[in-house]
Amino acid sequence: MSRTRSATLLLVSAALMALGLPAEAGHSTDPSTNNLHPLGHIEEPASLLNPAVGNPDVHTDIAFWGNLAFQGNWDGFNIRDISDPGAPTQVSRTFCNGDQGDIVVWGDVLVRSWNTNTGAAGSTCDDQPVAPGFEGLHVFDISDLSDPELVASVDLPQGSHTATGVPDLENDRLLIYNSASSGLNPGIDIVEIPLSAPQDAAFLRFEPAGRSCHDTGVILGDAMLAACAGGDGWTLWDISANLEDPVQLHSQTVPGVTIGHSAAFSFDGQTLVFGHEPGGGVDDRCKASDPVSDRSLFFYDVDDATDDGSPIGTLQGTWVLPRTQSDAENCTLHNYNVVPLPSGRDVLVHGSYQSGTSVVDFTDRANATELAWSDPPPIPVTFNTPFCQPPGCELGGAWSSYWYDSFIYETNITEGLNVFRFSGKETAGARRLGHLNPQTQEFTI
Repeated sequence: MSRTRSATLLLVSAALMALGLPAEAGHSTDPSTNNLHPLGHIEEPASLLNPAVGNPDVHTDIAFWGNLAFQGNWDGFNIRDISDPGAPTQVSRTFCNGDQGDIVVWGDVLVRSWNTNTGAAGSTCDDQPVAPGFEGLHVFDISDLSDPELVASVDLPQGSHTATGVPDLENDRLLIYNSASSGLNPGIDIVEIPLSAPQDAAFLRFEPAGRSCHDTGVILGDAMLAACAGGDGWTLWDISANLEDPVQLHSQTVPGVTIGHSAAFSFDGQTLVFGHEPGGGVDDRCKASDPVSDRSLFFYDVDDATDDGSPIGTLQGTWVLPRTQSDAENCTLHNYNVVPLPSGRDVLVHGSYQSGTSVVDFTDRANATELAWSDPPPIPVTFNTPFCQPPGCELGGAWSSYWYDSFIYETNITEGLNVFRFSGKETAGARRLGHLNPQTQEFTI
């Protein structure tokens, strides 16, 4: 979601607090293909608008370590036990009142994005005061899963909309490539977190990108690339020589794009999957009447050494969401990751607001196809809202859906956590990871 839209949502929520919203149906009853099977669910109702649900809140991004899922939300994060995907359970909830809640986890360290300036009043995080004017990253010690402890705060010039973890284990540290999603911060902030002393987390430097960065994807292994998605396109860096000092390789403008959003790589490191967020994620931008680019993913060559000899930035193909949505459903293609498959096949999983969760085969970049989907009906709305066209829509649906160790985990804005199993043969042989920060691909295949 764009930083501008985040501020708008906070402003409008107060005006709508007296209005009620009906509940969503569960994921087990949503229309879906026969090869996408709903499994477990943790229901934790959330709403930006409905005071009956509690304070304005939405479930946001998610990361994984072992049998645990760390699910962010606007007022903190949840730790979920996913050892049984058919029956996930709650471990603990930590409250931290800054919105967004993007999550990075590494061992006993969890990093959370705080997106919006606290203003003169300040705020609180884990029952500790947050200084007036703070926006940035909070670092937690999660060695006690029942009671994570806030150990460090890193104030950043324009806050943290999303955070991407870059492990540097030779130097006993986790680097964060921080994306502020602000035109006043056209690049990424690089933050260092010593793994043996996370309380010493500190800002290192700013890396310009020539555009605001909404999200940053990283692939290590033989590729050693990072890509910022934001503004009117994407920026590519080589990080092979120095993780602290990326070398810019390419900047790409994508026609029709004003809010670049997401970046991921094929596991051979040769293709960038780029997505954008027209309308900031709160508008109905997947209708049949909208430009097809509004519901498209773009596949770009990012390796000059590919067999076809095409230069970096060559468009290899696009995929268009085939299931158009109504004017009562906020929708863009939002957050996704690529399944770690043996060389020769490329499949991604995405979660895209009220269009739900989907599996896409992009092995043939020019003819990518949808393999499976779960698409919920529109969230019922009985009054006008500031989102979408009349009668409006509530902000809802899948914030993120990711493949992790043979299952798909959907973090649903208003519902909580949904788990699926994809039974198609296309993901046979997928590598088990043991942990996952979805914006970080730690190896190449």
